[in-house]
Amino acid sequence: MKIIACIKQVPDSEAKVKAEGGQVTWGDAPLVINPFDEYAVEGALQQKEALGGTVTALCIGPESAKEALKHALAMGADEAILVSDPALANLDSVGAARILAVAIKKIGDADMVIFGRQTLDDGSGVTGAQTARVLGWPLLSLAASIKVQDGSVTVDRVIEEGRQTVSGKLPAILSVVQSIGEPRYPSFMGIRKASKATIPVWSLADLSENAPASVVARTELMNPPSEEVVCEIISGETPEAIAETLADKILAEKVL
Repeated sequence: MKIIACIKQVPDSEAKVKAEGGQVTWGDAPLVINPFDEYAVEGALQQKEALGGTVTALCIGPESAKEALKHALAMGADEAILVSDPALANLDSVGAARILAVAIKKIGDADMVIFGRQTLDDGSGVTGAQTARVLGWPLLSLAASIKVQDGSVTVDRVIEEGRQTVSGKLPAILSVVQSIGEPRYPSFMGIRKASKATIPVWSLADLSENAPASVVARTELMNPPSEEVVCEIISGETPEAIAETLADKILAEKVL
């Protein structure tokens, strides 16, 4: 099995995100592997252990995204590839899907491509589906378990109504949820290996591709208006007196 885990670098979940000049900023917050994508790497490693093969971590991003890829390598991925180009700085999900599809074809012979359910920054959760559409591969989303047999993959999907079992022919695109299993901690040897790894960087020229035009553009983003909350503590000599005062204030404010 040749498995590709698609990951993304995002701000740490503790980052304080705000709007400046109509754009999102998170200041000096550290950048990390998207937490949901750790489950994608875990799902890929589970299949590697069960069936044999290799796991490749694939990411679109700036040079700093190599750190997220090194995290995937430390978890156990065999190799990592970064697609990085200044022209890709403002990709929307459709553009990301198109570039990922080209990179997946360049890697070649993939049996399965696994995504996390969504990213922590944009959170649209549609890039996996859009990549499947570009490639013309079946999509099996929200997978809590994966089973491969006789050239097909079967997953149990976690949906609002409960569980749903679906199957599709390989190669296929999958997205996984947390039920796939807790992501393993990078081992000491894995961290050492990742620190020494050379991660290839593919530009648009390497992919023989032009930067896709954005379908969706964020023109302006504003911080939510501030709210002034006034809190009044009602006191009294007895609980009955406090309750009576509270009732009078509720009636005066026409709450009831």
